[in-house]
Amino acid sequence: MLWVVAPYVTLVVFAGGLIWRYRYDKFGWTTRSSQLHESPLLRVASPLFHYALLFVIVGHVTGLLIPVSWTDAIGVSNDAYHANALVWGGLAGLGTLAGLVLLIYRRRTSGPVFMATTANDKTMYAVLAASIVAGVATTVAGFVPTEVSYRTTVAPWFRGVLILQPDAMAMGQANILYKVHTVIGMALVVLFPFSRLVHALSAPLGYLFRPYIVYRSRVR
Repeated sequence: MLWVVAPYVTLVVFAGGLIWRYRYDKFGWTTRSSQLHESPLLRVASPLFHYALLFVIVGHVTGLLIPVSWTDAIGVSNDAYHANALVWGGLAGLGTLAGLVLLIYRRRTSGPVFMATTANDKTMYAVLAASIVAGVATTVAGFVPTEVSYRTTVAPWFRGVLILQPDAMAMGQANILYKVHTVIGMALVVLFPFSRLVHALSAPLGYLFRPYIVYRSRVR
């Protein structure tokens, strides 16, 4: 159920949710920016979170989609690949976690920002935090040498899901931390279309072509 059925339920809800949100809630497809309420802390927390998250995403894409045979073919040993992934993945994970902690702290301690926080936002922050903490935990656990890694368990299963041939046996051999991280990740994907996270799929191309907005100061 977890490794064969749940992934496709997740993908159907994700795709269907995006279509529904775009069709019936276009004006809600936004981050609901709170920069006007508080700016100094946001200028530190937001770039830290988003740039570190980009590295996390790149690490997940390369780690899950690139087979061991490909890195072996270009002369990168599994030990070298693993060490590099641990160092850079650990730094990116810690940076993402630090940025999220600052964002949650800002949202909780700034009165106007907290008042603008919805129940949906709180749920999103909880699931996102759980996913990041689980990811950091798997990275830390990766410093302990083991013959079974995500490249031989989670990655083959993930690639199998994409080609409609999920390898549940491979996923069954994964460490419990990887399994927990995967389940929380699927929960985050399900929540994605119905939260402010949808702004990640929006490119502000309209800003390139819209007319300038002229601001005039009021003369005393």
